[in-house]
Amino acid sequence: MMPLDFRSVPDFGLAWLDASGPDCDIALSTRVRIARNLQGYPFSVRAKPADREAILSTVQDVLDRTPPVANGIFVNIDRLDSRGRLLLLERHLVSRELVGQDGSEAPSSSALVASSDQPVGLMINEEDHLRLQSLTSGFSPRQTWGLVDSLDEELGSQLPYAFHHEFGHLTSCPTNCGTGLRASVLIHLPGLVLTKEINKVLQGISQVGLTFRGLYGEGSEVVGNLFQISNQTTLGKSEEDLIDHLQKIVGQVVEYERQARAVLVRDATNVIEDKVWRAFGLLRHARSLGFDELMNLLSGVRLGLSLKLIAGPRVYVLNRIMIFAQNAHLEEAGGAGTLSGPELDIQRAIYVRSALAEAEPSPGS
Repeated sequence: MMPLDFRSVPDFGLAWLDASGPDCDIALSTRVRIARNLQGYPFSVRAKPADREAILSTVQDVLDRTPPVANGIFVNIDRLDSRGRLLLLERHLVSRELVGQDGSEAPSSSALVASSDQPVGLMINEEDHLRLQSLTSGFSPRQTWGLVDSLDEELGSQLPYAFHHEFGHLTSCPTNCGTGLRASVLIHLPGLVLTKEINKVLQGISQVGLTFRGLYGEGSEVVGNLFQISNQTTLGKSEEDLIDHLQKIVGQVVEYERQARAVLVRDATNVIEDKVWRAFGLLRHARSLGFDELMNLLSGVRLGLSLKLIAGPRVYVLNRIMIFAQNAHLEEAGGAGTLSGPELDIQRAIYVRSALAEAEPSPGS
C-alpha cells in the first residue's frame, strides 16, 4: 500500500452523502469507531516518536494482507499541509486529535487508511494506536458495525491487541475500555426543536446511556438542528448489545421527530411553509453567508423537502453543500491562500448559489 494524495481521488470518503440509507430524510449518517492498541507499546499519550514510528510500520506491514483495506488508500497525515488535514476533518474522516489543533500540526507518524470500495478504514496513532471506523449513509448502526467488526477480525488475527481478561480491550482513555466502541448517528431534529420537545428527548436519551454532541463530535456546538447521538458506555456490555441499544433508542427518536413534523404540518402549515421558502430564497440569492447561518438555512430546506413543501433540490445536493461550503473546501476550490472571514462568507454564498443553480432541472426536462 503506497501513500497517496487523497485529493486525486474524486469525492474521497464522501459516499455517505448520497442519501441512500434508511431514514435518510432524518438521519444523515451513521458512524462506528472502535479503539485498539498494540501490545508492547506505550499508549499514544506516552509514546515517543520512535514508538509511534514503530507502530505505524507494524500496522503498514499487515495492511496489504487485510481485507477490505488491502489495495486501499493510505494518507500520511503528518506529511499533509494544514489545509489537506482540515479537508479530511471537514469530511468527517478524521478526528481533531489526528490532525492537530486547527490542522496546524499533526501528531508524528499519523495516518489514515481507507478502503477503495467500502466505507471502512482506520486512523493510526490517534488517541489510541488504532481507530477502526466506518461512516455510512442514513440510519444503519448494524450494517455500519458489521463493516468495522469484519476489519477488526482481520487486523486482530495479525496484530497483538492489548487486552485484559477482566477489562477487555485496553485504551488510552479508561472510559473507552471494554469494547472500545463509539457509535453515533448524525440526526436532523427540527420538528422536535420547533415543537419545543427537544429538551425532553435529549434528557430521556441521557437517562438510558446515550449522549449528544454537535456536528463535529465532542466539544462542538449544535448547528442546523443536527445532533450526534452516541453511546456513553463501552465497558460491561458486548458490542452487539451497544449497537442494538443505539438502534432501539435512536429509532424511537426518529419516530418522535416524524410525529413532531406531522404536528407542524397539521397546526402550523403556513408558518412552516414560510420558514422553508424564506430559507430556500436566501440560499439562492444571498451574497454573503456565515457557516452557522448556512447550516440553519439548510435545515429549513431539509425540512421542506421531507414534508414535500418544495420539490427540490435533492437531499444529496444539500449534503454536498454542507461539506463543500466549509472553509478549507472553499479555499481549496479557489486555489488561493487563506481567506479572511468576510471573503469566506462571500465565497460561500457564491458556491451555494452555483450548486443550487446546477441542481435545478433545465426547462422541458
